[in-house]
Amino acid sequence: MPITLTFALTGASGAVFGRTLLDALDADPRVARVHFVPSESSLRVVAEELGISGRNGLVEKLLGHASQKVVQNAESDIGAPIASGSYPTAGMIVLPCSMGTLAGIANGMAGNLIERAADVCLKERRPLILCLRETPFNKIHIRNMGLAADAGATIFPVMPAFYNHPTDSAEMARQFVFRVMAHVGLPQPEAYVWKADAANS
Repeated sequence: MPITLTFALTGASGAVFGRTLLDALDADPRVARVHFVPSESSLRVVAEELGISGRNGLVEKLLGHASQKVVQNAESDIGAPIASGSYPTAGMIVLPCSMGTLAGIANGMAGNLIERAADVCLKERRPLILCLRETPFNKIHIRNMGLAADAGATIFPVMPAFYNHPTDSAEMARQFVFRVMAHVGLPQPEAYVWKADAANS
């Protein structure tokens, strides 16, 4: 049965990873609906890193085409369906996840739709993937990661792999996104799989 997912894009560097994820979710026939929540801060990063400006029509600008399955929600819309535990979703991905968003989620603030939707995933025991993008970590960051992990979130820092010999940054982003998607039950056929025997032969 096709699933519904929540995807939040926050104000940390790495907008290309978010665009790659949105594209992959839109293309996957196993996904019926994506509730996309870009934070206010993410709009600045998207403009700086991708040259895309404005909230209106953001999904179409990111994908390069209109989507029948991606629904954009305002960060301030705490009345959106994903703010309620009675609305069924298969989980939530935050990519990239800023330290501010991590702090709000880890401490149960639920002050906006991203934090509330994440809180719903934790209380309903649904997958919550936090793809953190910051270095170096200070003790507050590390403590908040521990709190979120203890509550049930998966801490999934944006650390692309190199053992698959990516040809460019776009391929690095794709392979990272594929690994994230596997954690919400959406393994991708083009995902690189390490074969140790072949590498050592």
